[in-house]
Amino acid sequence: MKKKLKTQNSTSPQFKTLRWRLLGSFLVVMLAIRAISNTVMYQFVARNLYQQVDNRLINLAQAAAHSLMAIKQDKTAVNRTDYYQPDEDRDLDIPWQNLRKPDQSVEWFGANRQRLVSSGTLSLTSPPQAGFQTVRQGQIRTLTIPAYSYSRGQKKLEGYVRVSESTEAVEAILIQLRWGSAVGGIIALGLIGVGGMWLTKQSLKPIEQSFQRLKQFTADASHELRSPLTAIKTSVEVLQTHPERIHPQDAEKFSAIASATNQMTRLVEDLLLLARTEGTTKTPTQDWKAIPLEELLEDAIEFLEPKAEAKEISLKFNWKTSVSVMGDATQLIRLFSNLLENALQYTPSGGTVTLALRQIDKFAIVSVEDTGIGIAPEDLPFIFDRFWRADKARSYRSEGSGLGLAIAQAIAVRHGGDITVSSQLGLGSCFKVRLPVV
Repeated sequence: MKKKLKTQNSTSPQFKTLRWRLLGSFLVVMLAIRAISNTVMYQFVARNLYQQVDNRLINLAQAAAHSLMAIKQDKTAVNRTDYYQPDEDRDLDIPWQNLRKPDQSVEWFGANRQRLVSSGTLSLTSPPQAGFQTVRQGQIRTLTIPAYSYSRGQKKLEGYVRVSESTEAVEAILIQLRWGSAVGGIIALGLIGVGGMWLTKQSLKPIEQSFQRLKQFTADASHELRSPLTAIKTSVEVLQTHPERIHPQDAEKFSAIASATNQMTRLVEDLLLLARTEGTTKTPTQDWKAIPLEELLEDAIEFLEPKAEAKEISLKFNWKTSVSVMGDATQLIRLFSNLLENALQYTPSGGTVTLALRQIDKFAIVSVEDTGIGIAPEDLPFIFDRFWRADKARSYRSEGSGLGLAIAQAIAVRHGGDITVSSQLGLGSCFKVRLPVV
């Protein structure tokens, strides 16, 4: 009875990586939107606050300009003190009588820009300059306007009025706004992160379910195909063992059927192995044992030596340490055989393939290095994809299913390790397998 492949309860590594990539992209976009919106809001509030300051200065300056003539005529006030206090009984329409000390001040100047009197504590030592000014490192905002008198249709410059207001209150509000925005940003970042994780999980759930069903279908189809392929292969082998029963003209056809059957059987076994490998967790199972890695690699070398000799390729094995790993010996020898077969396939005659074993910390490093055709930099991200082969590689190897490296990577991940590759066109490639030692 056919045994069903168990569905994964946890997210596969591919989808975990995709989920984190989507979450990262989502966070970057949301943070960019929030940063832009906060900047626009801050500039809007700051502009409005300073506009209110400017409006108050304009009103104060216009009101103070009406009293310049009275101040110039009040010789007593000028001679007595430099600080002007209008008579309470005199209605001069002067709003500085209620100045928000020490936030505001008013200064009156003659036509020669010499100060006559001032009111408030923000008086400045610099001469007046027409228009708005920001002084004392942005702490004081000033406005200077000229004052004119009109006689018989003629305009005469009587002097200047400079009004000032401290911006400390505005800056205090803006500092609170910045702190509030920062605290709100941190809280929003946390909420966005939680919401983003939930959204990415929900968005990937249908895709992941479809992917799991596809893997289940692959495993089921591979399992079902084994029986008819075995029947075909057995029948052909029986017929080939009795050549007298085969018409001479049909012998070549039976050979083609046998070759195609073997190729299909290998493909089915590869797909079934991938489905089984990815359908289980990466934690070691109870039937795994400690495997001396150097002995397993020696077996792989011994098995592939005839193929290397046939192609006149030097096959070397370098190891200076004995290490053991926990795992399935059949799968591990399949892993290293696939890498060695690839190296031999893409290395021309007279080349060298070197298998090396060493230990770094708690990991065994197995490297397969060749002097073959190499891999283009733009092709490196795709070499572990199923059924993918570079265009240049197709001319070197017409047979094969394109699953060898995918199977190697799946086995390495299954055993808690990984595979990395470095390559240069025309110089060769180097695959490094890292596995945890016992």
